[in-house]
Amino acid sequence: MGAKEIADVKAFLMDLQDRICASLEMFEPQTRFQEDAWERENGGGGRTRVIADGEVIEKGGVNFSHVMGSQLPPSATAARPELAGGSFEAMGVSLVIHPKNPYAPTSHANVRLFVVHKEGMDPVWWFGGGFDLTPYYGFDEDCTQWHQTALEACEPFGDQYYDKFKDWCDEYFYLKHRGEPRGIGGLFFDDFSELGFEQSFGLMRSVGDSFMKAYHPILAKRLDTPYGERERDFQLHRRGRYVEFNLVFDRGTHFGLQSGAGRTESILMSLPPEVKWSYGYDAQAGSEEAKLTDYYLTGRNWLNRPVTDKAEGEV
Repeated sequence: MGAKEIADVKAFLMDLQDRICASLEMFEPQTRFQEDAWERENGGGGRTRVIADGEVIEKGGVNFSHVMGSQLPPSATAARPELAGGSFEAMGVSLVIHPKNPYAPTSHANVRLFVVHKEGMDPVWWFGGGFDLTPYYGFDEDCTQWHQTALEACEPFGDQYYDKFKDWCDEYFYLKHRGEPRGIGGLFFDDFSELGFEQSFGLMRSVGDSFMKAYHPILAKRLDTPYGERERDFQLHRRGRYVEFNLVFDRGTHFGLQSGAGRTESILMSLPPEVKWSYGYDAQAGSEEAKLTDYYLTGRNWLNRPVTDKAEGEV
């Protein structure tokens, strides 16, 4: 894997950012993404694109970055201690969309390439990424369609990958201190190189290309659902869980802040514009709000697929 392969990945990621932004702007005829292009002295840089105060999207960001660093931070070497002390470059597209309507779910996606250079070793590379959905009021048909699209993204590369990455997503996006998942899951994978460069890159491309296939129809169905102060209040409290996960557990956030190669404003772009914490807040038992945690946030098998022991055990 050399300069050409890295350039090919970068070209795909920048094009993916363009296509996702164009698809989301279809919902916002009066509002557009604002781009903030930035550079680092070491040659790294990126394009932060943010949309805010739209009719549909209260806040959203679709970022491309390509950053370098002379030494890997602890968050990147925890699972790969043999790489400690190596230099790195990382590139990816990361996005979070926070719709205004509480019936429209928050969504997140990320696809990335990581390369480590260390004296005495060949370059070590891997892909990572995925997408997940965080509803406030759930709909079975949305959850099923989301996971069906995730399955179709993985199937060309092996029957095992959807189940493996679905389980990994459920385990990763989990708030341990709350004892609950962040959302209804999707796909998550990291440190992925087992198919060789071309096929591993192909899987990452398929996941990136599938995000808007999964999210666009859900947002279109829910953006005009009537709501009132009760639904808005619940949305703001549940957004608090999203903030807690990103600041306490998310590896990407930790890497960006610890490495010094990222850009704080872009890293924290994922946080919602309004959020609420109330001491002792809890949804009323038996309510539509309580149904979110009692029914939807339970790591369900939305496609009713037979689950193998191998898929359950692999992360």
